[in-house]
Amino acid sequence: MSEEYHVVVGVDGSLGSEQALRWALWHAELVGDSVVVAVRGWDYPELYDRPVAGPEAVAHRTAAALDETIARLVPGNCSVPVRREVVYGHPAKALLDVVRRVHADLLVVGSRGSGGFATALLGSVAQYCVRHAHCPVLVARGEPDGSSAPSGAES
Repeated sequence: MSEEYHVVVGVDGSLGSEQALRWALWHAELVGDSVVVAVRGWDYPELYDRPVAGPEAVAHRTAAALDETIARLVPGNCSVPVRREVVYGHPAKALLDVVRRVHADLLVVGSRGSGGFATALLGSVAQYCVRHAHCPVLVARGEPDGSSAPSGAES
């Protein structure tokens, strides 16, 4: 029996991360015998002296948001299992921790996430992951129509 192919994908609720999830599912289905691990890292914004809500409440809301995104974007007939992980810490470091732990074969991130600098060409999480990941990194560019297969990849 062959070992599962692991695709880790960062999902932060942004349009870019939704496209990254679509790319991850599309790629995993092509490869076969794959599992997608959807990861959402969370941390308190630096502008607060103390948390507005307790860590359990923030983790619960973060998990609920990730579950909602997965439920909305993963088709019911999807042949690829999707696991979810909510990880405390900076999103880029959280992603790379999961990549190492599951021995990921591919990391997929959006070109820009939900950070405050929407005009950046490549988001800081994507940049960090490209520089530090120990597996290939696919930086998904958003499709205007939100199609599930990347442009030109339909079969």
